Amino acid sequence: MSQITKHVLKPLPYSLNALAPFISEETLRYHYGKHHQTYVNNLNNLLLQKENVEFVNKPLEDIIKNKSVSAGLFNNAAQIWNHDFYWESLAPPKNGNENPLPSGKISEELIKNFGSFEAFKEQFTKASITRFGSGWAWLVQNTKNGKLEIISTSNAENPLTNPDLKPILTCDVWEHAYYIDYRNDRGKYVQNAFWKLVNWDFANKNLQ
Repeated sequence: MSQITKHVLKPLPYSLNALAPFISEETLRYHYGKHHQTYVNNLNNLLLQKENVEFVNKPLEDIIKNKSVSAGLFNNAAQIWNHDFYWESLAPPKNGNENPLPSGKISEELIKNFGSFEAFKEQFTKASITRFGSGWAWLVQNTKNGKLEIISTSNAENPLTNPDLKPILTCDVWEHAYYIDYRNDRGKYVQNAFWKLVNWDFANKNLQ
C-alpha cells in the first residue's frame, strides 16, 4: 500500500465564538470539534482497509463522485466535504447584527430565478425545514443553463454526485447543528441563525 496522507480537519474560517449569539461557541465545539472531527477520523480509518486502497490519497471529491465507492467511505467523505462547505456558507455577524442582504451577482440571480429575494428565502426555508430526518438544503447552479435551483438531500448526500449541479450555499439541518441552541426547533434555527449568518460573498464566489 502506498504511503497514506491522512485527511485532516480543516480550520474554521473564523473563531469558535464568532457566530454568537446566533450559533453558540458550545455548538461549534461539538458540531465542528466532535462531529466533523469524527468523520475525518472515520475516513482515515476506512482508508487503512485493503479493500479501499484505490482511494488512498484521493481528494474528497474523487471519493464522493466514484459510483463504486462503499457506503462507509462515501458517507464520511461526503460529510467532511459538506461540513467544510457549510462553515464557508456562514460568516460572523457584522457588529453583532445579522449579515446584510445579498448584493452583487448573487442578488441579481436570485431575483431573476425566484422573482425576489423573499421568494427565494421562503422556498429555501421550506426545503430546510421539511427535509425529513437528517440532511441538507442547497442552493445550486445548473451548469447546463446557469439557473439557480433549490434542492435538499438526505444524510450525507450532496450535489457533487450530479455533474450538472454546482453548490452555491448550504444549510445543515442535522439535529446536531442546532440542538444545543434551539433544541428540536429546526425552524427557529433556520430563521434565527442561518439567515442571519449567510456568507453572500462565498455565494458570489461560487457562481459561474
